Amino acid sequence: MPDPLQPLVDDLLEWVTAPRPYAEVMDAWRTSCPRLPVWEEANRQGLVACGRDAAGVEQVALTELGRRRLQARRAVSA
Repeated sequence: MPDPLQPLVDDLLEWVTAPRPYAEVMDAWRTSCPRLPVWEEANRQGLVACGRDAAGVEQVALTELGRRRLQARRAVSA
């Protein structure tokens, strides 16, 4: 049975194609619903990472693994 969370994780990856401020990502993707831990799952799988930009703003970006997964998803959709 396919994991119902994976399409949402893929949507998050698509949304974070370019780095976004951490606060913006949390506003959009963090949830208190234990059945939809999209942000937590993406982190657990190593698909996204946080870091600070030159101005010191915490950013969320795709990891290499996240970029490869997004590319694979796009290839299947094409």
